[in-house]
Amino acid sequence: MSYEALSYLSIDELGRKLCSREVSPVDVVDALLTRIEQYNKNLIAYLHVDGETARKAAKAAEQEISAGGYRGPMHGIPIAYKDIFHVKGLPTTANSRLMADYIADADCTVVSRLRNSGAICMGKLNTIEFASGGMDFLGNARNPWHTERHPGGSSSGSGTALAAHLVHGAMGSDTGGSIRIPASLCGIVGLKPTYGRISRSGILPLSWSLDHAGPMARTVTDVAHLLQAIAGADHNDPSAALQGVPNYTSTLTGNIRGRRIGVPKNYFFEASDPEVVEAVRIAIAVMQGLGAEVKEIELPTSVHASAASWAIAYSEAFSLHRRRFFERSREYTPAFLHKITGAALLSSDELLTALRLREKVTMEFTDALHEVDVIATPTTAYPAHSISGQAPESGTHSLTRPISLTGLPSLAMPCGFAAGGLPISMQLTGRAWEEQTILDIGFAYENATEWSHRRAPINAETKPPDHQPEASLPSEIDANWVMDFAKLTGLTFVTEDDAGGIAQSIGPQKTQLKRALEVIDIGLEPAVRPAR
Repeated sequence: MSYEALSYLSIDELGRKLCSREVSPVDVVDALLTRIEQYNKNLIAYLHVDGETARKAAKAAEQEISAGGYRGPMHGIPIAYKDIFHVKGLPTTANSRLMADYIADADCTVVSRLRNSGAICMGKLNTIEFASGGMDFLGNARNPWHTERHPGGSSSGSGTALAAHLVHGAMGSDTGGSIRIPASLCGIVGLKPTYGRISRSGILPLSWSLDHAGPMARTVTDVAHLLQAIAGADHNDPSAALQGVPNYTSTLTGNIRGRRIGVPKNYFFEASDPEVVEAVRIAIAVMQGLGAEVKEIELPTSVHASAASWAIAYSEAFSLHRRRFFERSREYTPAFLHKITGAALLSSDELLTALRLREKVTMEFTDALHEVDVIATPTTAYPAHSISGQAPESGTHSLTRPISLTGLPSLAMPCGFAAGGLPISMQLTGRAWEEQTILDIGFAYENATEWSHRRAPINAETKPPDHQPEASLPSEIDANWVMDFAKLTGLTFVTEDDAGGIAQSIGPQKTQLKRALEVIDIGLEPAVRPAR
């Protein structure tokens, strides 16, 4: 096969050819390295390419398979990791000056499990700084569907590398949408699993209670193969659940007759681009045509969920970064410093409101999922925005953050294209520990459509329309308030140059949290994660 053809194969297709020895893993690695050499300088999907080690691993895999030691569907498959996953001997930069010289001395659990399955590490992929800032330090990854468009974040390089066929599978992390957003904007498949399904040990944290590690690939079957290799308990991560792990690929039947699909009446479809709404509605009709039942549901508190997710995630992130903020604040990107410092200026009442909102949103999703098997929504409200512009969704309007709050599994997958050829994505959310259900429904839809067969042009010849950022919620604070509060709380690293950016970040969140108090029952207690 040609190098180009090898790069285009899915994990499932490639695995079968490697098993039968029709294809050599050495040729596969060489094909990807050739393509990376051709495209990565512009796309900046990879921050570190480990070609020499990948070739050695490919030769070892070839010998092992030839000797009858085939380990399974991931043996000889090239994988790359978001650059917050520790890979022994490789840099972990998190696209931050603060990590510029760090070399990992051990594999994280996810990397270790994929190595044991026979997967080959190609290198480390671009990310927004510490999974929540900017990409100022090592460069912005670009969207292969239009190289002047953003690939989404924070698993930006993972989305870019997959859409550009620079790797066959990738790993990302998702705190408020960081797997699903790049999956949406890059036209690939990404899974945020149930909280606790995959170990976070050895992955740089952003938010202890909201971080999820998860697989990204070009097809649902490929995501299932990746999930199979990495799911399960881990004594190194107290949040990794002791739940049993089913066989995810054997449950991909494609028969969804009688499956119940819930479609929210409110929020998720209300403020989305008309092209996005139409594509997702058509996708739901396709699933209905395959025998699924469609039922309207209500998730009213989701409208307040973005600020709750923001408050919890970034309050935890501030605790993680607090010492370095005082010691090395000017080495962070402004986007990260301002956002995370903003969370430190929340009141205890506001943070408790966010925690109580998490419980209410989780209850609404859980109750709805007693009546339906999955909930179908758009993944992002808009297609990819300009690389130099601002996302049209404001910080208080996100279609992924409500689901992040719940810890429920959610699958993002392509379901169409907007003007100018930009991908549109559908999000399928299911019950806790039932990844196999959303994968099976996604598999049926994928097989009934042709979206997963489209290939990104990797150019910027077209001119897709730009969507203007939504108007932010009104803010009751300004730069003066930020400086006064920072002095009061001892945040001496905050300067007048920072104050405006911090106010812009936190102001709308405080407004939304204040409004949310009107819908929270006085007796509602903060969310508590279930026991393992």
